[in-house]
Amino acid sequence: MKALSRKTHFLFGAAVALVLTALSMLAVVFMSGGTNPGGYAFPGASRCTAPDLPGTVINVTASDMGGAMMGGSAMMRGSMLLTADRTTVAGGKVSFFVTNVGNIPHEMMIVPLAGTQIAGTRPVGRDGRIDERGSLAEAAATCAEGEGDGILPSAAGWITLDLAPGEYELFCNLPGHYWAGMYTRLTVT
Repeated sequence: MKALSRKTHFLFGAAVALVLTALSMLAVVFMSGGTNPGGYAFPGASRCTAPDLPGTVINVTASDMGGAMMGGSAMMRGSMLLTADRTTVAGGKVSFFVTNVGNIPHEMMIVPLAGTQIAGTRPVGRDGRIDERGSLAEAAATCAEGEGDGILPSAAGWITLDLAPGEYELFCNLPGHYWAGMYTRLTVT
């Protein structure tokens, strides 16, 4: 019997690893009941339908790496993101449609930035959260508007408010999430 080359062994091993990964992912989906607003399977498009939101609509995405990257308070910096499809918007009525494409609950709060303050530089307390004083609104309800216990995976929440010109920070303030990277800046002209 002819011995396989080193390259052939490598390619065979890579193919086996890909097949096993795909099978593992399918097993997680089937065991968790698929992707749904209450499940912790694979993220997908939001299953929530927002009403016709007034004003300028900003689509915000909350995401995380999930799994081994986040073990309670041992979240890695950069393992989570909060992104918006716009960084600048005209003042007035603004609606935020926040979709959680991650594997754990998230929220979105909006707070004005003072002077030359930079997004992502607020001090994080021992509880893993930042000071919410001055918060203008919060999208933290699953498939609903306003405050709640967090937007579940594969779901969305929304808020509408009147914004004056200025600089704002959008962020998730669930424990450890801000530190892990869930913040972005919004300029209102």
